[in-house]
Amino acid sequence: MKKDFAKLNYYEMLDIKPDAAFFEIRHAYNAALQIYEADSLVSYSFFSREERKEILNLLEKAYSTLINGKGRKNYDNQLMQTGVLASPGNKAAARKPACIYDVKRQSGTTVLPKNNKAALRANVAQNKRINEILSKDEISGADLKAIRNELGVAIEKIASETRIRMDYLIGMEENKIDRLPAVAFLKGFVKSYLKCLCVEPVEGICARYIEGLARMGKNNETGVF
Repeated sequence: MKKDFAKLNYYEMLDIKPDAAFFEIRHAYNAALQIYEADSLVSYSFFSREERKEILNLLEKAYSTLINGKGRKNYDNQLMQTGVLASPGNKAAARKPACIYDVKRQSGTTVLPKNNKAALRANVAQNKRINEILSKDEISGADLKAIRNELGVAIEKIASETRIRMDYLIGMEENKIDRLPAVAFLKGFVKSYLKCLCVEPVEGICARYIEGLARMGKNNETGVF
């Protein structure tokens, strides 16, 4: 699982390579700000106002450091000393930044029309298979996928509306623990997924899914939960 946001380095926070140009840093910063706006579905789903403020402060600190030539050089030296960033003579060993969201999707994000949402709610209420799944004590990734298929919603539609990376959505449906982000992020992703499908209660279903993953992680001795 990926690290919590506060534990990411500045390049990872902005989802850029260590050798990114200054214009790329500015672009990444502006893109990240849009992700954490109050009206962003992902941000609204699982970040409180205080958490969002903390993340925005971290992004501001990352940007102000990397956009300044001297500040960036000092920061790079710190990363080299800890082995996070490769020295100039060994650039091939540098770690790639971790990407939490599919930022590139933001310009093409679409939201399901209200009439579609109403139809989804009606289908959820009337679908026997979905109600059987929702009555279970534990919800698996396969259950999420089954619900989505019953409603006829393409996974691409969820990715487009939530801005969540496709590989994370697939990982959620396949219970691929090692391919999922940190639990704090995962909870929000699951909630956004459920909201797209108009499946309720979001909090309860999300909790049952996370509990199932936690149990699976312990059984597999992965140590990620």
